[in-house]
Amino acid sequence: MVIRVLRSVSAAAVVGSLALSCCMTPTMGAQQAAPPTAPAPIDPAAYRFADKLLKQMTLEEKVGQMTQVALNSPDGPGVEDRIRKGLVGSLLFIKDPNEINRMQKIAMEESRLHIPLLIGFDVIHGYRTIYPVPLAMAASWEPETAEKAQRMAAREASSFGIRWAFAPMVDIARDPRWGRIMEGAGEDPYLGARMAEAQVRGFQGKDLSDPDTLLACVKHFAGYGGAVGGRDYDSANLSDDQLYNVYLKPYQAAVNAGAGSLMSAYMDLNSVPATGNKWLLHDVLRDQWKFPGFVVSDWESVKSLTTHGFTADDHDAAVRAVNAGVAMEMTSHTYREQLPSAVQKGEVSIATIDGAVREILVAKYRLGLFKNPYADLQRNAAETLSEEQRAATRHAATRTAVLLRNEGKLLPMKQAPRTLAVIGPLADAQADTMGSWSLAGHPEDTITVLQGLKKRFPTSEIRSTKGVEIWRDQRSIFDDQFPDPKPTLTTEEAKKAEFDRAIEMVRNSDMTVLVLGEAQTMSGERASRASLTLPGKQQELLEAAVATGKPVVLVLMNGRPLDITWASQHVPAILDVWYPGTEGGNAVADLLSGDANPGGKLPITWPRSVGQVPLYYADNLTQIASEPNTRYWDSSSAPLYPFGFGLSYSSFAVSNVHAASETLRMGQPLQVSVDVQNTSDTAGDDVVQLYVHQRAGSASRPVRELKAFQRISLKPHESRTVTLTLQPNELTYWSASSRSWVTEPGTYDVWTGDSVKADLHTTFTLVR
Repeated sequence: MVIRVLRSVSAAAVVGSLALSCCMTPTMGAQQAAPPTAPAPIDPAAYRFADKLLKQMTLEEKVGQMTQVALNSPDGPGVEDRIRKGLVGSLLFIKDPNEINRMQKIAMEESRLHIPLLIGFDVIHGYRTIYPVPLAMAASWEPETAEKAQRMAAREASSFGIRWAFAPMVDIARDPRWGRIMEGAGEDPYLGARMAEAQVRGFQGKDLSDPDTLLACVKHFAGYGGAVGGRDYDSANLSDDQLYNVYLKPYQAAVNAGAGSLMSAYMDLNSVPATGNKWLLHDVLRDQWKFPGFVVSDWESVKSLTTHGFTADDHDAAVRAVNAGVAMEMTSHTYREQLPSAVQKGEVSIATIDGAVREILVAKYRLGLFKNPYADLQRNAAETLSEEQRAATRHAATRTAVLLRNEGKLLPMKQAPRTLAVIGPLADAQADTMGSWSLAGHPEDTITVLQGLKKRFPTSEIRSTKGVEIWRDQRSIFDDQFPDPKPTLTTEEAKKAEFDRAIEMVRNSDMTVLVLGEAQTMSGERASRASLTLPGKQQELLEAAVATGKPVVLVLMNGRPLDITWASQHVPAILDVWYPGTEGGNAVADLLSGDANPGGKLPITWPRSVGQVPLYYADNLTQIASEPNTRYWDSSSAPLYPFGFGLSYSSFAVSNVHAASETLRMGQPLQVSVDVQNTSDTAGDDVVQLYVHQRAGSASRPVRELKAFQRISLKPHESRTVTLTLQPNELTYWSASSRSWVTEPGTYDVWTGDSVKADLHTTFTLVR
């Protein structure tokens, strides 16, 4: 039998997204799959409190709780009076703890019902102390690192009075042209799910009522990472196979981890905007997953339903968004202006309004805001940029770096070079080192690569210059916080002189560290790229530096894979540090000197050129499977670097794969063990990865799928047996053939190793 997880599908649901049916003939031999686990129930006391308060509220006050005001928007001025009248539920883009306390005092002491405000902010990878970007965190292949980073971010942000983080972003992204790829965990649903649940745990802690926690807001529900052409805000057209087996998995993991809120996405999902998609926000989220929290729209995404051509006007947009399941509107004011009349006309039931407000009040209750909504100024002073915060982000940055090439063991620099050139537009760029979405960070707090190397090698003569400049001509959403510096080299003569100066430094130095990549504003929201090349004249600078014949190390600072095909053949050492954060420069110095050993692995397939995009490892075999890398007549189809790849200053051997059983009954886990040996004289980390392939079933299955992994540390020449557990639910998938969840008997391949190219192989047979 096949699992029955979907209710009958109405015509509206079909229009809403997918034509699904649970009444089709079951797959022969398939066993009913276990239903997905649900999040833990919320304390009933929270609902009793909310219901008691609801009975005292007017319709206008209820709609007020469903309204969020951004203080950096035209709606911001004069908000105090609306807070006094109980017409505001949440504030966005307020950072001063004293100002937050002033606003909360108005709500708690001057409003009729004394309902606290929920203060939200984009705590994506840190607050004042900036941690490596989320894509980098995924490169650690260590959920504990991601959890610790968000735990530290929650401690710092909450000390400012922020109690709601618009993170984690768990969108699967398989197109590096999409700028927001840097906010997620890359291409794989299993790795993405583990990182999603770790971040939720980090933000929310063990008890949301603890004052140092943040309510997580998982975004963008759902499919935003599948935007056509990698163009931000563009439509996503995803099959039910892709939605259920790939894109929705990290969301469900985050929900099961207890995430308190979700954010609806901007874009059309299969021709229905996500913010008005009842199938997505109700049928999947509520009925199937039993999500108990609340949904907030993305920035003006309710109002934008009309832009999509989905609704006729603001009134229609408000009605359809709230009826679909959006409880709170971010920044635009269609709810405030339209919902009261919609209730009076019978277009929205008072039960729908009460349900939305109940969810918001429950969240505030769980956060302890009714008892204490204020920022603790003493804790704020002790927590902000503390030594503990700085140490944590420095450690995270060393765990997330990926060593892509190290010919001749050029790295690490075991001895301080007599002369060292540190060249490139990002070598001493504080804002760029933080990366995108570091809105509360201060560039002056940041340690650059140049500063870190000067501190690490005080006896070396270190010379530095930009060589070239890079900047965005188009406006960025981050311009208000970190405007791109205007180029100082304005004439061709000045540009050539600076370029020549940099190459002369390379020629006259014992070693050169080139810090190249993308400026902060070239990655993130509204930062899609049609090309993956190094922006500006950086490629020319790189080639000229290598042509000197001097040893060159390329340090990449970026939020997406870049076209470094030439560098992969000509530059002896390449270290990708992504955007490493506040202590990035010190972390890079640790890595280059060998004080830290790179152990990160790629969370995304790295293409040779943009012409291969989208490119990901978990594709399906076709009739030309015998020659999978010859599908282009003018280029290899193979990636430059495969998913899961990453080098180390150590070397490892993986051997002796052993499955605990050759025959596995459905519903049972399988233990797979391998021996891992550090074959070098240097202590280091390796990531043991387990991939599975189902040979035959009701639908074609990907050639390999990641199903387990573990990062381990080994001393020189140490050996260890690592046991990975293949959980039974990891063999369940959504079959496009039967339109149902299935677990199917048959033969399964298992590979283990330290990248998707692992060749250590065994099999098992799944039986009923």
